[in-house]
Amino acid sequence: MENEFIHLCQPDDCKSCGACCGLYNYADNSRASLARRLRDRTELFRRTVKDAASLARYSEMVKGREDQSRIYEVIYCCEYLGFIDPGRRKAGCLLHPAANGGNDLREVSFYGRELCEGHFCPSYHYLSREEKKALIDIIDDWHLYGLCITDIDLVKEYFRFISDGICRVPRPDLFRRAPFRDIALRYFRWKLEWPYRTDDPKRFGKYAFDGRHYMIPYIDYEALGCAKSRFDKIFLSLSSEFRDGRDVRCAEAMVRDNIGAFVSACLAEEQN
Repeated sequence: MENEFIHLCQPDDCKSCGACCGLYNYADNSRASLARRLRDRTELFRRTVKDAASLARYSEMVKGREDQSRIYEVIYCCEYLGFIDPGRRKAGCLLHPAANGGNDLREVSFYGRELCEGHFCPSYHYLSREEKKALIDIIDDWHLYGLCITDIDLVKEYFRFISDGICRVPRPDLFRRAPFRDIALRYFRWKLEWPYRTDDPKRFGKYAFDGRHYMIPYIDYEALGCAKSRFDKIFLSLSSEFRDGRDVRCAEAMVRDNIGAFVSACLAEEQN
């Protein structure tokens, strides 16, 4: 249905996104570190929280046990974010009524129940319905999904280049099956495995943070001896740092080959 509501935070039983709760704002936001945080919080919550009065004690314990170092001081990292399913595949609010027999405990959180309940991230507004549905079908890992669904440029640029190649917007159902899903997943996994990704711990996507300030460290193509890449927005989203023009050309080839493989698969299917 055209007006179908697509819930980006909790789209299905395989994954979720906790970015708005500050999940990726910790200095160490690796999958292993965040999974450990969410697991330990969930176990502590189930063990110690018996009623609303015990929530403050839980909050104190979490803050005392965990490293609270953040990339961006302005964004709060909510201590009530944990795993909300037995398989630990979905990060979510431990205070939500769905996790507490209908009892809504979100009023004790930093942002409060009203803001938590009514907030929609920029991706909800800026990604198209087709882009949202495709990404939900492509990625089943909570950590990678949250990183990608919140990176508007990374998503929109990919679909723009594919659309240019096939002269139309790719159907969302393509991304549910091979080879389309596999090709697209290789692209989005670059969010974690990009060989030209900077090792600067203050860098997150296209932004560089310095306490309470942030900036976009644009790529100086002239200094690298080459023209600005048509994949510049993708490179920025992947936190790229190039040594020279050869690095840029190799990176362009990687992106071009991935998009070309998807376009070729589309055209081949149309001919059959």
